[in-house]
Formats: sequence, C-alpha cells, structure tokens
Amino acid sequence: MSRFFPRADYAEDQRFARTILTSHVLYRGFQTGATIAIPVVCIQSVLKARRGVTRAVISASALRTTGAGALIGTALMVPALVARMWGREEVEWRDRSWRLLVNEGQVEVDDLSLVGTAGGVAVATRRMMMPAIGGATRLAAMLTVAGSAGLGTVAGVAGYMIWRYGAQGGKRQGKP
Repeated sequence: MSRFFPRADYAEDQRFARTILTSHVLYRGFQTGATIAIPVVCIQSVLKARRGVTRAVISASALRTTGAGALIGTALMVPALVARMWGREEVEWRDRSWRLLVNEGQVEVDDLSLVGTAGGVAVATRRMMMPAIGGATRLAAMLTVAGSAGLGTVAGVAGYMIWRYGAQGGKRQGKP
C-alpha cells in the first residue's frame, strides 16, 4: 500500500497523512482479523468433519468465518485509531505516515500482502469458487470473497517472512 502514496523528503511535508495512516491501520485490522479467525476455522472444520459434513460445505464455511473475522478486525480498528490519534496535532499524523512510507520492511510487507490479497480475490472469483458464491446470499458471498482475500493477505505476509528471513537471512541487499 505504501507505493500508492507520494512520499515527501521530510516528515512535516508529508501529504495525505490521515489517509495513509488510516488505510494502513484498517488494512492491518483486516489482516489481524483473518489471522485470528484461522484457529477458529480449524476447530470448526474438525468438528464439522466429525459430524460427516462434506468438504465443500466445510470450505465455504471456513472462508465465510475467515471473512467475518477479517471484517470484524477492520471494524475494531476504527475506534482504536480514533482513541490513539485523538487530539494529536497534524505534524504527528504526518510523522507516523512518513515513517510508514520510508520503512523498507514495511513497504516489502505491504507489497507482498497486497499481492496475496489480490490473489485471494482472484481465486474467490474463479469458476471453481462461483458455486459457493453464486448460490449464496449476498452477505455469504461477500464473506466468502473477504475470507479468500484475508487468507491471501496472510499468505502474502507468510511469503514475505519466508523470503526476508529464510532466503535472505534477514539482510537487505548491500546492508548488514
């Protein structure tokens, strides 16, 4: 997400500070909600499998639960951001936003998590997923797509961690 916004040379000159920080916090809420939903989905899936529920029903339910977690996580970040930044001066918004944009690790995480999110949405809208979306209510379809995007963003962050700390040993090109 960091690449979508212009970066100023100095923090006090950063434009779109509130938009940058708000979008960052909401997106992290989406990721966190999806991540927290994963263990819940695992437990639900095991219990449903023991009752003889089909794999297709379990998969659709798992995606919807993950989507609900992602959307709840996003919604919870609204009051959290308001509480954290209430009464802060504009320069503090600019400084926090600018720090996000200049942090190389944050930019890498943003890039790979957005690739994962886009991949999750692409998978959700493929023909193999359309029966789960097409025959469902509008809310269930929305939760299915959100769940797929949530799993995609989690996969993107996992890919970043494997790349940065596995393949690259935590080091950046030309830096110790």
